[in-house]
Amino acid sequence: MPSASSREPGEVFGPRMTLFADMLSVGLATAVVCLPVVTVPAALSTACAVLRGAGEGQPATAGRYFAMLRRRLRTGDLAAGGVAVAGALLFLADLALAGAGLPGAPLFAVVAGAIGAAALVVGLRACARPESLTDWPAAVRGAALDAVRDVGGSALVLLAVAAAVLCAWMMVPLAFLAPGPLALALTAVQVRRAV
Repeated sequence: MPSASSREPGEVFGPRMTLFADMLSVGLATAVVCLPVVTVPAALSTACAVLRGAGEGQPATAGRYFAMLRRRLRTGDLAAGGVAVAGALLFLADLALAGAGLPGAPLFAVVAGAIGAAALVVGLRACARPESLTDWPAAVRGAALDAVRDVGGSALVLLAVAAAVLCAWMMVPLAFLAPGPLALALTAVQVRRAV
């Protein structure tokens, strides 16, 4: 069995660089699929499944991503996207109310931020779970348990989101590359939990 640093004949870069390039192509495909917004959970879930398959010797290509997405896209995926959009809109409305100068607004903003961060972690961890390909409620339940049991992994998820947002903020074109590293980070946290 070749080591992680060995190269195939004719290969310019090692396997880690190949995984990096594959992750970027899957990230670009994910960014395109995320454009309708309600498809974000399905897109991230599929990206995580494709990248998880790379660890099992399956190709992590945009073609495999789109093939897997076509096979799995269903009403439940769009419903999960609708719930995510509704939650994001509710969170933004809460922050707007806190900014309007209501009594107790600073405490309300802190509580709303904590609830929003917890919901984000659970939602992203649900996307990384294998159950998300077929059963969103089971994936969310498992992700909620993982978020509580693996606080370090939850912190890593928040750091990955912060890094993706920071990269997109610094250079707007990087926003189209951000889903790939985010999906890779989510997959790594999930695989780390399983080991």
